Amino acid sequence: MSNFMKVSQSRRKHPPFVSGRLAFSFALGLMAFAPSPVLANVDANTSMSVQQQKQSINGVVKDANGDPVIGASILANGTPVGVTDMDGRFSVSVAPGTELKISYVGFATQSVMVRSGVTNYNITLKDENSALSEVVVVGYGTQKKANLSGSVAQLDSKALENRPISNVSSGLQGLLPGITVTGADGAPGLDNGTILVRGVGTLNSASPYILIDGVEAGTLNSLDPEDIASISVLKDASSAAIYGSKASNGVILVTTKRGQNGAPKVSYSGYFGIQNATALMERMNSADAAYYYNKALERSGKAARFSDEAIKKFRDGSDPYNYPNTDWYDLAFKTAWQNRHSVNITGGNEYVKYLASAGYLKQSSILPNAGREQFNGRANLDMVLSKRITAHLNLAYIQNNYRDASSAYAGGSSDQIIRQLNIIAPWIVYKYEDGTYGTVSDGNPMAWLESGMTVNRNNRNFTGMIGLDYQILKDLKLTLQGAYVDASQRYSYFQKFIQYNPNKASDPNKLEIAHYDWHRTTFDAFLNYDKSFAKHNFKAMLGWHTERYKYLPDWMYRKNFPNNELTDMNAGDASTQQNAGNTRELSMVSYFGRLNYDYAGRYLFEANFRSDASSRFAEAHRWGFFPSFSAAWRISEEPFMESSKSWLNNLKLRASWGQLGNQDALNDYYPWMNTYNLNAKYPFGGQLTPGYYQGSYHLETISWERSTTWGVGLDFTLFGGLTGSLDYYNRKTTGIIMNVSAPAEFALGAYKDNIGALRNQGVELSLAYAKQLNKDWTINVGANFAYNKNKILNLGEGTEYIGSGNRRTAVGQQYNSFFMYKATGKFFNSQQEADDYTAKYGNPFGRKFMAGDLIYEDTNGDNKLDSNDRIYTKHTDIPAITYGFNLGATWKNIDLSMIWQGVGAVSHIYNREVLGEFSGDASHPSTLWKDSWTDDNHNAKLPRVFETGNSPSDMTRAMSTFWLWNTAYLRLKTLQLGYTLPKSALKAIGLEKVRIYYAGENLLTFDALPFNIDPEVTSERGSSYPLLRSHSIGINITF
Repeated sequence: MSNFMKVSQSRRKHPPFVSGRLAFSFALGLMAFAPSPVLANVDANTSMSVQQQKQSINGVVKDANGDPVIGASILANGTPVGVTDMDGRFSVSVAPGTELKISYVGFATQSVMVRSGVTNYNITLKDENSALSEVVVVGYGTQKKANLSGSVAQLDSKALENRPISNVSSGLQGLLPGITVTGADGAPGLDNGTILVRGVGTLNSASPYILIDGVEAGTLNSLDPEDIASISVLKDASSAAIYGSKASNGVILVTTKRGQNGAPKVSYSGYFGIQNATALMERMNSADAAYYYNKALERSGKAARFSDEAIKKFRDGSDPYNYPNTDWYDLAFKTAWQNRHSVNITGGNEYVKYLASAGYLKQSSILPNAGREQFNGRANLDMVLSKRITAHLNLAYIQNNYRDASSAYAGGSSDQIIRQLNIIAPWIVYKYEDGTYGTVSDGNPMAWLESGMTVNRNNRNFTGMIGLDYQILKDLKLTLQGAYVDASQRYSYFQKFIQYNPNKASDPNKLEIAHYDWHRTTFDAFLNYDKSFAKHNFKAMLGWHTERYKYLPDWMYRKNFPNNELTDMNAGDASTQQNAGNTRELSMVSYFGRLNYDYAGRYLFEANFRSDASSRFAEAHRWGFFPSFSAAWRISEEPFMESSKSWLNNLKLRASWGQLGNQDALNDYYPWMNTYNLNAKYPFGGQLTPGYYQGSYHLETISWERSTTWGVGLDFTLFGGLTGSLDYYNRKTTGIIMNVSAPAEFALGAYKDNIGALRNQGVELSLAYAKQLNKDWTINVGANFAYNKNKILNLGEGTEYIGSGNRRTAVGQQYNSFFMYKATGKFFNSQQEADDYTAKYGNPFGRKFMAGDLIYEDTNGDNKLDSNDRIYTKHTDIPAITYGFNLGATWKNIDLSMIWQGVGAVSHIYNREVLGEFSGDASHPSTLWKDSWTDDNHNAKLPRVFETGNSPSDMTRAMSTFWLWNTAYLRLKTLQLGYTLPKSALKAIGLEKVRIYYAGENLLTFDALPFNIDPEVTSERGSSYPLLRSHSIGINITF
């Protein structure tokens, strides 16, 4: 009993000593990704003698206004021993002569020397410029923001907490300069969009490299927003080069929350909310659609389809089955519900800190039979094993079950349903009295929805990481960490057979099932050296990384099932069976390093390198070396700036240069190896013998794409509260991997080579101001702005452009530019005017111009209208300008915050199905066509109505700048209003904190579009799932 008590007390003093053999065993277990047991080896008598020298002291920590500082960290001689409670109080047991350091974000760290016999301490923390003291996560470590010489943007958890977002990527819009999120839609679980860091850096995959707690994730969707502590974005080559060939499109580092010193603390966050489409196109009712369709037929020299009596019946609704007025949007789209619940428990002491969290999300869709259900859990553990050894364990699991409504026509997702809801005419009856459906050639979207057909995707992701830090010497530390990621998806889709009515049925039923498995194993080992003497500060890191990745897809298919109930694969017709599967592997080994030097915190220098070898390339071209350099001058620290310190608190000039590679450009596992097909048959001995033949040609010399970036930046702090950064960057990507055209005689077709080149350049600005006005009021304001433009420099010898139709990527132009005729914005106001135009410029479209048609510009001035008059437009569908504003204020227990987000210099094509056509039953025109050209309306918004069945000879519908709309917008992205209950009311019920709040997402949008469509919708065919507006009520509780 006595020995047990001695061991227990010794653990309160210092970490147990771990024998060398046990430490070595732990390291071996780390390399095998399995933790080893750790036993304590304690000298009880020694620890008791030291313990007797301690004395208990109490303290209270307050700010300059006399308010308690909650959660301030208390360190004794550099070792964490506690945190302050809700009243700013703490109690620790330390020996006299111990130096206590009290720190909290936004305040200068205060030091107190414990004196013998003095047991009570009152400590006041002074404000410090948080922008300078803020610790920023960078590759393989952290740095003070004041010491950064590269371009790194950081976001803390508050920007994402309590927002009704189902994934992290869509929540980043408008928060960080240089980060663009495009292409999102509102389908549950599929609303993540595409993230671009400083524009499009290649003609291939341009996605950034994403890591969660140092482990490659590939996507932000494998993360609960409530688990995030911070997000760092490494934007330039100098900061990203440490990740080498995976960092050419930027790096996103996510750090999750970890345990803190103190008694166990339980927190709950949850909300319930509703969602609706932000915008739906306003479309004509049956009477108006029939009237304008008759006008379109008349313009085409055809007889009217609908009589005046029919139009009257459409309007009065007296015969809804023969003369219906179907509102397809109203039938299909409903209010969606969502709720999220997160619970975490955190605590620890100076030897063990832990955090465990669990989350649940359920989100229905605005379409029937669709939605998402998510389960996630996380455990983070930090352990002090000895004076020199600490260990870390991260475990995370997330499972997402998605259901998407599907069609019986070109099925597989809700895209076809959305498209049909946009184009099916209102005079098509939804359902007759006998329960059969009205149809068009493709079917009936409500029949698809009511059949319950769904596409099911079941995704799961497990990540485990174990790490060990060994303090070899005072200034030298070794870090080892291994990780394993296991992810999978099961896809299943059963397309039902539907008998719409006696005269119309869908295609035969069929079943598709696919399994996808991904496995990634990584190991990192690196040394950190940190040394200072006089005013010279050195930091150095040298590391090694290895990884192996395996992908195993398989797919099965059968059709002609006996009915819609027997959906096992064996029930399908075996003669229709198809299947496929394979195994693909990648591996990589890397060496990396970093050197930091600063003199007196005034002159800063950093150098990074990474050398990668990837199995994607042939042995002779496998290695790539990627260096970077950056330097900064903190001008504000110069003696000659001393007189400006009262208002210019910080001024830092930065410059950087670096090179990065791209090994993911091909999305191919073996791009340097020729492939062979195994389904050949050759005649031998009078019979066909199985064989193989070469199916493709690849160059063994294919290698890395390489991006070279340089940039300059300026960081400043004014009047103690206004912080800002201004950056300019220039990035040139060369050796872009592209198809090389081959002559027809070369039977294997095109092959790939490093031939393309692209330049990106831009500017970024960010501003922030935070101030505690008095004990009741605090305010914070932020703004960011970014401009980016790219230019194609080379597409290979003799190649001026790639692409076709109205999209081209051309030398001297932007990536994926619009290529089309230039409309003057005016119409022919008479047939004579149209004929005179034709006589002068000709007509390449096979049908003469008519009054009300668009007028096109002879752009090359040769008095001839032809394909040579097509132009590249100024803007693309990737915004060149992105910006955002965030505003926040608290008054006593009430808090208000909002985020505004916008884009500029961006265009989208909206015509045909989006605006609605006049082509019979498969057309539902927008109400904007009511303002179309007529003999009495020459100042209309749209040209004359026209029957689109004449396409492509109908010049009015030819692709031109007239149908290219300015989709710049400003949006109230999120709004929160919260109330925190007074502490006095919570003590009686044992709660630490309770906050109740309202949160809204996508609440207001300002744009220049003359019709009701969300400007983020990118589909030219109108098949995008609508973006959603959310309203939710939530609560945060800390026990």
